Amino acid sequence: MLVVRPAGPADLDHLLELAILSGPGFTSLPEDPDQLSERLDISRDSFGGTLAPQARWYTLMMEETDTGDVDGIASVKAAVGLNRPFFSFRVVNNASSSPSLDIKLEHQTLQLVNECTGWTEVGSLFLKADRRKGGAGRLLSQSRYMLIGAQPDLFAETVLAELRGVFTPDGACPFWDHVAHKFFPMPFDQADMMTGSTDKQFILDLAPRHPIYIELLPEPARAVIGKVHPQGVAAMALLESEGFRPNGLVDIFDAGPTVSCPRDHIRTVRDARRLTASIVEDVEAELPSLVSTDSLDGFRAVRAKAAIDGDTVRLPAEVADALKVRTGDTVRVKS
Repeated sequence: MLVVRPAGPADLDHLLELAILSGPGFTSLPEDPDQLSERLDISRDSFGGTLAPQARWYTLMMEETDTGDVDGIASVKAAVGLNRPFFSFRVVNNASSSPSLDIKLEHQTLQLVNECTGWTEVGSLFLKADRRKGGAGRLLSQSRYMLIGAQPDLFAETVLAELRGVFTPDGACPFWDHVAHKFFPMPFDQADMMTGSTDKQFILDLAPRHPIYIELLPEPARAVIGKVHPQGVAAMALLESEGFRPNGLVDIFDAGPTVSCPRDHIRTVRDARRLTASIVEDVEAELPSLVSTDSLDGFRAVRAKAAIDGDTVRLPAEVADALKVRTGDTVRVKS
């Protein structure tokens, strides 16, 4: 059975493997054991409640309980932009006109902004290629919202997600090559690494201080602004199904889109119900449900058969074992 569970220091080898498989542009998964080890320490302390709420970064692993294989990762960062700026480009619509010539024009510009301070971020959604079917991606994605829903007051009223921008099959990034690299004269991988490992002062020092007119950019760069990497199309669809929508912000390096949604309007946060578990031998159900624990400490989530009867949900014993719950415990269920 697939179960989503908290990540901790013992997962370093698994996390490094996923980071290598994720490829370029996946800023939250650098191929750096030291950074990843620090992240796992933060995850342990976040789930343990020993960090200040806004400093918490919850990392989740998707594990096959029968084999112990770890096949995916997702995360929830309680608040972004507090200790380090959260830079984006905003796509701004500008209008100009000449009444004497009866001419009206519209132009779009990219402007460096830092607008998301304090927002919660869901991210790091990545699965191994052979797991991208059968609902595993949806389980992993929705587990983040079940986590938020377990204690929503620990998270911001607005939730965002950044999606990786377009890269060509040979690993080139059109927006980086034609735009960002002009301001950051270094390899993409170096800039990407520095984004996650420094205070981002280099961005403030080097980024354009004036609007960039999109119409003046080369076509390969214009064509990818706000577009999603082919491997991120499914993730975008999952976000949209939860209520996330583009908000006019794009990444300053690869121009991938940012989407956002009010926390309490996220479909899984809104629709999941708190129910009392009743453990039985077997359950008849037409479709599986999303079921999670109701606490951050020891959080776990699965998709499995569940039968709801009023304020009670009957769960098979194997599901209860995966969740580590007993009869009488409170769980959250979304049918």
